[in-house]
Formats: sequence, structure tokens, C-alpha cells
Amino acid sequence: MTTIPGLQPESWHLLTLLDRAPGLHALADTLADLVDEGHPIVAGTADLKYSNGLVRFQDRHPDRYVQFGISEQHMVSTAAGLATTGWQPHVATFASFLALLACEQIRTDVAYPRLPVRLIGHHAGITLGYYGTSHHATEDLAITRSIAGLTVIAPADATQLRAALRAATSWEGPIYFRIGRGQDPEVYPATDSRFRIGHAIEHSTGRDLTIIATGSMVHPALAAAADLTASGISTGVLDMHTIKPLDADAVLTAATRSPVLLTVEEHNTLGGLGSAVAEVITSRGLGTRVVRHGLADEYALIGPPTHLYRHYGLDKGGIVKKAQDALS
Repeated sequence: MTTIPGLQPESWHLLTLLDRAPGLHALADTLADLVDEGHPIVAGTADLKYSNGLVRFQDRHPDRYVQFGISEQHMVSTAAGLATTGWQPHVATFASFLALLACEQIRTDVAYPRLPVRLIGHHAGITLGYYGTSHHATEDLAITRSIAGLTVIAPADATQLRAALRAATSWEGPIYFRIGRGQDPEVYPATDSRFRIGHAIEHSTGRDLTIIATGSMVHPALAAAADLTASGISTGVLDMHTIKPLDADAVLTAATRSPVLLTVEEHNTLGGLGSAVAEVITSRGLGTRVVRHGLADEYALIGPPTHLYRHYGLDKGGIVKKAQDALS
């Protein structure tokens, strides 16, 4: 396997599957709270209840929890069956296994009949660092946004994940949630109430540049924008938490203010957020320049996520440099 040059094996311990992070606690605790409030929610996972925190849901509602074992395709098809009987299933596993391995079941069993299944792809992008290409999910946005009738949401932090799960209780049709490993830094205070499915959140406006970020990239995008603005580059930031349906109005508004749009995503630059934004701009015949920042059309190297973010410029410094290059 290919690793980042100079990275020593003793760094391997930095990543473990047994994450018990705030973001994953938010997943389990919010679902358990919704059951307490009377929602017909059931939750299940493919042998990963510790990795995704659903063990906390199991502790509170063992009668609403299903352990499917290592059978992701079966889990999705079973969730579809449960949805036909009045339940609202939430099934979770690594994003690479869910969006890639179970793609056919998502399309045919869940999305085609428009069933209210909530598919939770956790440890998305390159957050599983040393587990390698089989566990990296840098294609899942491209796959899921191309499936008709499937809503795609990438929350930026635990607060936004809670809000998205609550909003999903009244949303028709299936949803794919793309989350990290629960260690994303806080972007929104617990009292923030701006989240609405399909409506981007505008953090600032920019005369020179607007950064459109999603999921794990919202926090470093905000930090990068602060540095760029301080250096004299007027920079706006949009949190495009919903990849589908994309908030085209927000994109077009940003395009009228900024000559350059910079999309930032922990994903292949083909088929994800950057492609969705470019489609909006080209469909209107606008001359706004769209620069896509993420992983190039390649398989990610092997290493701890922090090293990989720095290597691919998916941190504050990397986003600042990409923005400066785009403007030059």
C-alpha cells in the first residue's frame, strides 16, 4: 500500500475503529430522543455499533435496534422492507460500504419506491486513513446524488447532525447522510436553528471570492476565509450542507457577488459538490469561474486523517493557498 512519505509506523495508533466522539453520540442520542417523542424510528448497523455510537441507542431502546452483522446489502434491503410497514429505519455503516457496496440496494429497493429510509454513511471521505482504499469514501457523493429521488445531506458538526435528523422525520423519501467519525470541531452552537433541508447557510459574503463548503470542510473553510479577509481578499462562505437538492438560488446569488467560486469537499473533485455547483453555473450561462478543491481523480494515500488533510490541502492553509491560486 502507498503511504505518505516520511510517516512512521508508530503513528498508526492515531486511528482506531472504536471512536466514541461527540458527533456519533449526537447520532445515537438524537435517534433515541426521537423514539421517546413517539417517532416510529428503528436503528440498525452492520457490526459497527461501537464505531458509530449506536450502542448508546441500543442501551436506551433495545427493542428498536437491529444488529445485522457484516451484511450491508441485506441491511439496506431489510430497511426498505421495514419502511413499507410504517417504520422509519435509520441504518448506519462506513460510507464506503454503504454507498459503494450497497448501491444497487439503495437505488432499487429504497430510492425507486421512494421509501423513508435514512442511510447513514459514517467515517466518510478519508477519515479512515490507515484502513486504506477499501475504506475510503471519496466517491459516495457522486454515486448518491445521481440516484433519482435520493436526498443527500452532509452535516458540518454534531449540532447540524441533530438538526438534520430532526428535520428528516417529516421529509418524504429516502435520505443519505454523510458524516465523519464524530470528531469534527464545532461550527454551530447548540442553539443554532438555521438548518433547513435544501437551504444553504450563508456565513459571510465576499466581493472577491465565495467558498462553498460541505460537511467536514465547513470549519476549515471558515478559518481560511477569516485569514483571506484579513489579508485584504473579501471572502464569503456558504455551508452547502444539502448536496441534493442543491440550493441553486444561493449559488447564483454568490455568483452575482463574487467572480470566483471555490468549492471545498472531502471527496473526489469529480461528481460531488464542485460538479453540482458547476452544473448550476453552466446551466445559466454565467461567466463566474468555479474552482473545485478536493481530491483529484485518484485514490487517497494511506495515513492518519490529519496528515491526509494537510497533504491534500484540505485544511485551513491548503484552502487559503487554493483560493490565492484561483484569484491569481
